Amino acid sequence: MAGQPKAALITGAGSGIGRAVALKLQAAGYDVALVGRRVAELETTARHAIAGGGRFLVAPADVTDEAAVKAAFEKTRESFGRLDLLFNNAGTFTQGVPLEDLPVEEWKRVVNVNLTGPFLCAREAIRIMKAQTPKGGRIINNGSISAQVPRPFSAAYTATKHAITGLTKSISLDGRADNIACSQIDIGNAATGVTAKMASGILQADGRVVVEPRMDVAHVADAVLYIANLPLDANVQSMTLMATAMPFVGRG
Repeated sequence: MAGQPKAALITGAGSGIGRAVALKLQAAGYDVALVGRRVAELETTARHAIAGGGRFLVAPADVTDEAAVKAAFEKTRESFGRLDLLFNNAGTFTQGVPLEDLPVEEWKRVVNVNLTGPFLCAREAIRIMKAQTPKGGRIINNGSISAQVPRPFSAAYTATKHAITGLTKSISLDGRADNIACSQIDIGNAATGVTAKMASGILQADGRVVVEPRMDVAHVADAVLYIANLPLDANVQSMTLMATAMPFVGRG
């Protein structure tokens, strides 16, 4: 393994946090598999590769599709020879409606992407990490501030992000024997397209609509790279990274 680049796989790599993390890792010398549903967006990420960095592999897959996930991980293993890092980043949410007005189809869609998807990806990553030599690796799950406290009218999203905490802890426990570490990073208001509406105001628990501060998504990429570069005998079990003045402490 001496001199061999580390290999990573990132879901939701076509935009936002996923793209920022992919570019950061590639610039740091990682070989990076880019996974997501939108091939054109993954290819756009790949075109931003920095000379002298690692390789990019475009591996389109819907994280809710078991067969597609297996194929993406196998393509990664064949291309890079191993897998050192999985960043479970892909996620979605519903429109903000009271729980009693939330269609069950929307509930299931969010559960499939935000919970079943990370499970399917972690399962394939663990299989590779246990079989490779040297064995082991690291999984970082993108939780959310909502893994700790909800926003109004976010039952499906909040429930799945609380569940990610349980999945993270289970992987951390079950992975010990095979040198597999697992972390959760809870991100608050990274400046991406998803959070653009916060600049014009977002609903608060007291009914007000308030503009919320955001932070540069580069700080998230820096944090993921920091965790990824730790030796496997050290781990950041959980991290909360947020815009300093956003309503988190005291929310509700």
